[in-house]
Parts: sequence; C-alpha cells; structure tokens
Amino acid sequence: MNILLLGSGGRESALAWKMSQSPLCTNLFIAPGNGGTAAYGKNVHVNPNNFQAVKTLVLKDNINMVVVGPEEPLVNGIHDFFLADELLAKIPVIGPRKQGAILEGSKDFSKQFMVRHGIPTAGSKTFSKDTLAEGLSYLEHHALPIVLKADGLAAGKGVLIIDNNEEAQRELELMLSGKFGEAGTTVVVEEFLTGIELSMFVLTDGDNYVILPEAKDYKRIGHADTGLNTGGMGSVSPVPFATPEFIKEVEESIIIPTIQGLKKDKIDYTGFIFFGLIKVDEKPFLIEYNCRMGDPETESVIPRIENDLVELFVAASEKKLNGVTLQISSKSAATIMIVAGGYPGEYEKGKAITGIENIRSSFAFHAGTLAEAGQIKSNGGRVIAITSLQDTFFDALQSATADAARIYFDGKYFREDIGFDLA
Repeated sequence: MNILLLGSGGRESALAWKMSQSPLCTNLFIAPGNGGTAAYGKNVHVNPNNFQAVKTLVLKDNINMVVVGPEEPLVNGIHDFFLADELLAKIPVIGPRKQGAILEGSKDFSKQFMVRHGIPTAGSKTFSKDTLAEGLSYLEHHALPIVLKADGLAAGKGVLIIDNNEEAQRELELMLSGKFGEAGTTVVVEEFLTGIELSMFVLTDGDNYVILPEAKDYKRIGHADTGLNTGGMGSVSPVPFATPEFIKEVEESIIIPTIQGLKKDKIDYTGFIFFGLIKVDEKPFLIEYNCRMGDPETESVIPRIENDLVELFVAASEKKLNGVTLQISSKSAATIMIVAGGYPGEYEKGKAITGIENIRSSFAFHAGTLAEAGQIKSNGGRVIAITSLQDTFFDALQSATADAARIYFDGKYFREDIGFDLA
C-alpha cells in the first residue's frame, strides 16, 4: 500500500524508519519530512495543516493510509476532513478525530474527562477572563508551588510552575491577557504533585488497545535537570522504576477508564494516546493526555517494538487490535537529542552537519534538519536524535552518548547525563 506520514520531526523519522521496513508498505511519502526522512521514502513539501494540499497529494499518489504524527493537524480536524470528503472517506487515518484530539487540545476538557471517569489526577480549577477576580482570590492562599496551564496548544510553552502566590496572580492576569495567545484564553490552575514522571502509550482502535513500551524523557536543557524547559533532551525505555506491578496499576486505574470513558462519551478514537504520568508514593497519577506519540520518547519506544508497525495500523483501522499480540524487545533504548546553539531560546539554523556516517552502534533520527545541495544542515532547535538499542540499560546510555559526540555542527549541544540517574 501507499502510505502518507504527516510531520517533520524526530518522531516522524522514527515512525518512517519503522514503517519503511514493512512488506505492506509499497511507497512511503512523508510530508514535509526532513533532511533524514528521504532515506525511508519520498519527502513532499506539503504543510500537514493545509488539508486541501494534503487531499491533492493523497489523490495524486493513490494513498491508501494516512498516519498523522504531530498534534496540530489532529486538533484542527484532519481526520474529520477526510471523513467528510467522499473521495477521501474510505482512506484510513491513524489519529483521532477532532472530538478525541481535544484530550490534548484543551487542558480544561481533559481535566473534566479525568474527573468524570474517576482517573487519578491532581486537583484543579479553571478560570477565564470572566472569572479572573475569582481566580486571583483562589491563588491568594493556594499551596505552593502552583501550576498554571494554558488551556490550548502553546507549543510546549504553556505550563508554568510558580513558587510565589503574588507571582502566580500576576502570571494568571498575563495569561488571560494574551501571553500565550488564543491558547491562554482559559487557564487551568493545578495542584503540584511531587514524584517522578514517565510516559506510557497505547494504540487503540476505539474498542481495543495495545500498550506500547513505556519511556521517560528529560525536559531541562542543563545537566542534572537544570535550566529551561525544552521539547525534550532525550529519553530512555524501559523505565527501571516502572515495575510490572506499577504498569498493571496504570492499566487498571488510568488506561482502561480512559478507553471506556471515550466510549461512554461517544468519542470514536483511532490512534495513539500518550499518558503523561507521575509516580507519587508508588501510585500513578495522570498529568496530561496527548493525542499522538511523544517526542523524543518515540525514538526510544519504536525501536523496541518488534511487530510490523504497518500491520498494527491496519489492525487499528479495522478495529481488530484485539487479535494482536505486541512483541517487545527485552533490550534497552536510550536517545540523546542534539540541539542547536541557543536552544531553547533563539537558536541558529543553517549549520553544516558532519560525522553522521561515523556513528557506530546507534540510529540517527533526524529532527530539525534539511538536505541542501547534497549537504545536511541544521533547521530547527532539536536537530538530531541519536538512539542506541543495547542488551543492557547502561550499554544503551553509553553507546548513545558516545555516538552523539561523533556528530558535529557549529554550536551543537547535548546532555551527557541522560538516563544515568536511573542506571
């Protein structure tokens, strides 16, 4: 079959790498792709949020399935667009409809969903411009630290953790005055939970699901989790502290109620669900949902899946995941994200990248790169994810870190301590 993968990051590179190995995949198109995805298929310069352009591409190249990598097209309703068009309606889309993608698109909706379906999560209240005075009063005596979340998509920048009541009040006013644009017209004020975070993922057909390998990502730019938050500086899978007993509890208290809750709310959901979790005194709590795979977690999770990924997508599109047994490698994966100078602030682009051919025991999943005049150049803040799959957790960490050092471009930076806190 001809498959179209939408997206351009490290997540899409890992998905393309895996999908291209399937005998079911005749031709793989990646829109828009990056400097590395052309190794797995054909890059097409189409914006995933331009649905008419996507339609033209799908009809021109006789696409039989569409896999949506990033959240924005899903929140904007690309699945609904396909279903409403008689020329596209029968083409399977892996990714939820807009009604399901709102689990990520609205923090307020997702919190209400969790409470409605008895899913353990932090206590919260939601405020808008109309209830600003109530919000300021609520924050005056709120326990510290205080978590403020912009309701909508804010490119990973809409969450603030504040240690001062007066500052929290100021930030609430700023957010409701447009600090994060439309994403912040509603703000969720949330209780801060103390624990250790991890991510879990399922692929669901709306009735059935398979649990993918868990992962832990590292958000801070600096060693030992210091400095500014980023989109993710690396990840590991499996997660040593996620015991089989803990994962079973996540399934029973969070995953099953989520799948059942979607059905109760008559939300037809086909695709990935990301569960952002925190382990508090051995108990799992849900921080957030995403309607797609995480990045850079995907780069550690996908290499550990031994099944044919396209077969899994076909089963999901046909509501036959109950007939699938997921085969997970016992090996460990570690991912190191190489980023551009200045990231996560203003960063440099257009730097020539060398040394990719020198990596010895890892995969190079391109993220923010482009191919120009036969040369790979940096084209984003997070540039290349280096993933090593090894027999032991420690070997995976060492190999990925060593191979990340073999790549060079002006201003490059990566954390050398990813995962070693768990080793």
